[in-house]
Amino acid sequence: MLKHPHSLVVAWLLASLCAAGTARAQGSYEIQVYPSSPVAPRTTIFELHSNVSPGGIKANADGTQPNHHAWHETLEVTHGFSEWFEVGFYAFTSIRSGDGWQFVGSHIRPRVSVPERFNWPVGVSLSQEIGYQRPYFSTDTWTWEIRPILDQQLGPVYWAVNVAFEKTLSGGNQHNGWGIAPAAKVSVELTPKIAAGIEYYSDLGTTRRIEPWRSQGHQVYPSIDLFLSKDWEFNAGIGFGLTPESDKVNVKVIVGRRLPF
Repeated sequence: MLKHPHSLVVAWLLASLCAAGTARAQGSYEIQVYPSSPVAPRTTIFELHSNVSPGGIKANADGTQPNHHAWHETLEVTHGFSEWFEVGFYAFTSIRSGDGWQFVGSHIRPRVSVPERFNWPVGVSLSQEIGYQRPYFSTDTWTWEIRPILDQQLGPVYWAVNVAFEKTLSGGNQHNGWGIAPAAKVSVELTPKIAAGIEYYSDLGTTRRIEPWRSQGHQVYPSIDLFLSKDWEFNAGIGFGLTPESDKVNVKVIVGRRLPF
């Protein structure tokens, strides 16, 4: 996160996103708006993403497991190799009555960032993510995502914008172009250890077809971040769906621990 004052670009991007207006949200397994700064060199962070949908969609037309009353537990391990490069690995699991605890799939995510010492007015990074999910959980088994990331710290106010472009490499949407899923976050430091904010996630359709509003995904998450220690991170939020294709209620918690390696 870079701390510089100018940002007309930010206002424009946030306004555009809000006007566009649930979120694909990494398939409800890893619901997070990424910051631009990578994990510090020779440091590894272990994160547990816990997400549950008490008001999720009860049945999917494609026959995949619905989110309703499903607990999604994701382990994310990210290692920083330099001031501009990190690699993350995800293991996705799902727990649902009648299905038990099941392995869903895994992804790998290399990311490059503009070092803070360059003193750019905004933080900039580019994430790529490729991986597999079992057909019971997604008709798109192999996918590739490219995610540009912008963010900035303006005094007590922090903002971030992610726009994910996802291509199906194997599965039902293989020939449907790139999926478009903008996400954004704005938060305010209430104290040096607590920030409150709003996170937004969406799924607009593809580069070949932007879906009508009712068929898009849009979710808004009031959220809280705790900065209790430089070695720990905590984020939690409750998401509310704005369209019929969105889970009506999602609850997410992220707990992370940094370790030197």
